[in-house]
Amino acid sequence: MAVARRSPEEAKRSTGRSDWSTWPAYDAAASGLEGYWYPVLWANEVSDSPVARRVCGHDIVLQRGPSGSVHALHDRCLHRGVKLSQGTQEFPGTVSCPYHGWTYRLSDGELVAVITDGPDSPMCGKAAVRTYPTAEAVGLVWVFVGDAEPHPLTEQLPEELADPPPYAVGGRIEDRGGDWRLFAENGFDEGHAKYLHRTSLWRTFKVMPTWNRIHIERHGRWLYRVEDERYWEADFGDLGTWSNDRWWKIKPKQRQGSMLGNTGGAKRNDPYILSQEFPGFASLAVPGMLRIAYPQFIHYEFYVPIEAGRTKYVGVMVQFKTGLAGALFYFKYLAGIRWLFHGQFSRQDHWMVAETDAPPERLYRPDISLIEWRRLVEEAAGCDRT
Repeated sequence: MAVARRSPEEAKRSTGRSDWSTWPAYDAAASGLEGYWYPVLWANEVSDSPVARRVCGHDIVLQRGPSGSVHALHDRCLHRGVKLSQGTQEFPGTVSCPYHGWTYRLSDGELVAVITDGPDSPMCGKAAVRTYPTAEAVGLVWVFVGDAEPHPLTEQLPEELADPPPYAVGGRIEDRGGDWRLFAENGFDEGHAKYLHRTSLWRTFKVMPTWNRIHIERHGRWLYRVEDERYWEADFGDLGTWSNDRWWKIKPKQRQGSMLGNTGGAKRNDPYILSQEFPGFASLAVPGMLRIAYPQFIHYEFYVPIEAGRTKYVGVMVQFKTGLAGALFYFKYLAGIRWLFHGQFSRQDHWMVAETDAPPERLYRPDISLIEWRRLVEEAAGCDRT
């Protein structure tokens, strides 16, 4: 059976727009935004053996030097283009290409030896591969991608992580198909959580609101999704009433000082989280950092562009406790939260992002969150990140 296809003009008439040309910087950022730090892997995954990662279309090899610092180089030998990440460390503080032994110093990428050309090789000192600034924070290795002078990582981290009290961390890193921009939009999207995630195991015993009224507030570099009204059910006239309330589900109560949003209230709030006075439950900042403030912990998602159409999902859950309380949190994370939240719950988002075929698109009232995010990226393209 033949499939009818619409022309771009027909698509624009039926959807209201055919592309993202209203946001040109956003439209051009399929491979990511340069001039930012990106988390690429767990710090304990980097040793004196090279490991490969791809960020914003850049092939990068990471390796620890003798001092313990992580170094990042362009993952391509200048001789014949073989990946340095397939090589080895033959001398301290270097990486050698597996093909002919071209050997580069980790600290600056300079060619310091060519094993198959002898100690007096005339190539030494005449070539160098590109290096990338690196930093470590929140148990992750971060790489700065871009030609500009890197700003301190602390200026880009969520403020509460720049100089925090002791904390425990659990998380998951996965390479996923899908556009990083769609992952960011999904994370900050007001409408999907109440409907898509109503079937998640994470929310098995808790009722999700049917719909909310929200507005978006800008505080510094962050957008906050702020709830104005909450409705647990909705009367659709002749269609009937809809709610995801079931006899086994618990409807959260709104309590004084609780987080706003789909979590409802809490009997106890972590004092450090409460002291941040977040205007809303969900917040988003460039280059794709989502913060979800729960009463007892904060969940972060970093959407790291691998290349156009592929994204590294970095999900990190932080509880500001150590000692026995921190160990208990980490046990609970490994025993259940990792699989329920960073697993099945998060993969519902991946499912929908992979299925999203936009543009063209037709936006609706809750998509104010998407629109404000796109405006923020437009503003950030060429502006100070602090």
